[in-house]
Amino acid sequence: MIREVQIENLAIVRGDRLLFEGLNFSLKAGQAMSLTGRNGAGKTSLLRAIAGFLRPAEGEIRFQGPHGLLEAEDARSGGLHMAGHQDGLKSNRLAQDEFLFQARWTGATDAGVAKAREALDLDVIADLEVRKLSAGQRRRLSLGRLIASPRSLWLLDEPLAPLDAAHRAAFGLMMSAHLASGGMILAAVHDPLPIGTLSLEIGG
Repeated sequence: MIREVQIENLAIVRGDRLLFEGLNFSLKAGQAMSLTGRNGAGKTSLLRAIAGFLRPAEGEIRFQGPHGLLEAEDARSGGLHMAGHQDGLKSNRLAQDEFLFQARWTGATDAGVAKAREALDLDVIADLEVRKLSAGQRRRLSLGRLIASPRSLWLLDEPLAPLDAAHRAAFGLMMSAHLASGGMILAAVHDPLPIGTLSLEIGG
């Protein structure tokens, strides 16, 4: 289980453009942090680097567990979820089939699946093809694995943007519960999250 993420002297380059450099911060169990900054500042790139999808130009990303430093590959494979703009959902599947595939692939139990279905109203859209879902419904479907297969670090890219008011409030409660259980949340945002967070401006 990841108990702390440590970022030291991080720099990220995309193409020929330096997005940021010299970034330092840490995030500990029970904490949430909002990443702010203009479009293109590097918020999403930072999340992708922490998730292991993008290699930093320089600096270190370290994961600490209960008993010390974790191997990055192990920490990422079983210790984090990333929910971004690209949800990776298969458009020709039924929503229930796609959710079960995603949840099982990330290690969900039957109890976890049932909890996510109830919390995010997934039964309402279960029999619809993914391609027929609205943006908000797709987001609920992609967020389902966060609840179904708990992992300590949530990396979220504008998680509330397509959700209606009721589901924003519901997901706010889920985020609060995640933090209360020792989880961590790092979220790229333009609008404030419905929970208390630390704040870090990227490219400021």
